[in-house]
Amino acid sequence: MKIRYILTLLPAVMYLFNSCTGLLDKYPHTSASPDAVSESDLAAMRTGMYNMVQHKPGAYSYIAFDIFGGDFLYSQSAEPINYINNQMTALSGVISGQWNGYYEALYQVNNLISTCERFQSSSEEAKTYLGEAYYFRALIYTELVTRWGKVPILRTNTMEKVPRDPVEDVWAFIEENIENAENLLGPSSSYYYVSDDALKALKARVFLYEGKNKEAADLAESLITCGRYSLDSFDNIFGADTNTETIFAFSNQSTENGIYLGSQFYTYNYVNKGGGWFYVSDDTYNAFENGDIRKTQGIYIETEDPSTIYHYCVHKYRGGQSFTDPIIISRIAEMYLVSAEAQGYPNGLARLNELRKERGLGDADVTADTFLDAVLNERRFEFLGENHRYYDLVRTGKALSTISGMQSYQLLFPVPDAQRTLNDLLDQNEGY
Repeated sequence: MKIRYILTLLPAVMYLFNSCTGLLDKYPHTSASPDAVSESDLAAMRTGMYNMVQHKPGAYSYIAFDIFGGDFLYSQSAEPINYINNQMTALSGVISGQWNGYYEALYQVNNLISTCERFQSSSEEAKTYLGEAYYFRALIYTELVTRWGKVPILRTNTMEKVPRDPVEDVWAFIEENIENAENLLGPSSSYYYVSDDALKALKARVFLYEGKNKEAADLAESLITCGRYSLDSFDNIFGADTNTETIFAFSNQSTENGIYLGSQFYTYNYVNKGGGWFYVSDDTYNAFENGDIRKTQGIYIETEDPSTIYHYCVHKYRGGQSFTDPIIISRIAEMYLVSAEAQGYPNGLARLNELRKERGLGDADVTADTFLDAVLNERRFEFLGENHRYYDLVRTGKALSTISGMQSYQLLFPVPDAQRTLNDLLDQNEGY
């Protein structure tokens, strides 16, 4: 793809390259061939992989489906569509940062896969790390295909120009990586590390996105009923050190130069400060049902002088500018709603109502015709600020009727112009 990447390694393995500093300065993309790494270096490479996958796609990658989903205002802009139109361009840094970041993270993942394949017959650690790498490759490509549709599939790192692969091939590649990981992963001592349950949660999400509803429901139900997770107090999910909902999350400590999601949603008046970029719109705030604790616990109301000016701030990333909030990738509430949507009406109604009860609400008043809308509405409020809304609307064919002013070409992100300049095999999505 004509993008040069530097393999992230920790100091524990940097001694391998200290004598070659001058060469690395000239040719950074060749800094660490998998063949040059020993078995003792695998743990450091694994840490480097987690670090790259968490950080390289950038803060916007974790909120892109929120800020393009129609529920947020950018600063004081009058309508959500204003920000969408401004940033849905092939020149946008918000867009290009995600494309570049995912492929930079993929470079690290592919290197670890190539390395672990050499040692998996003799090392249990190599098997586990290989399973984690397959999980991350499936996760990265899920993020890519839901944004751009066709994207280049890179099984190994290359400096060659490559075209975008068909959407159906990308989904097949995601499933292939999930299958490759299934016999390699087991339980984890912490939800900050990939486990077999994290893989099941990702697989359930992927199958729902692909319309494989029975498989999605079965996987979601296996996690709901396994006894290891339960719906927690909404305030506890994001405001405590531990909770019973999280299946997998990235630890996001200030010492890691973390992803500052809280800064995106709070103003500087917040106790932990914030940049005040994105506010929940009045329409979204007013759409919550009375009694919904996700409104009282999940949204923080800030006031500025004059006191009549209000900002509705997502209250999930409470570290603000201190970078200390975990980034939840999967939690059991999602599995309740995956199961509900995949089972459909009336079978899925029980799971929908169980979640609603936990959030302070009564049973949903729905019919077969309104059930999907009810599930999507529940996902809207449950995952506000957690990166689901835009693609939920796109995949169900409801984006154009829900997001006022959105155009059909905006159902996919534009391929960044800078990448197309480097690689003339990359075609552009229609309309850009």
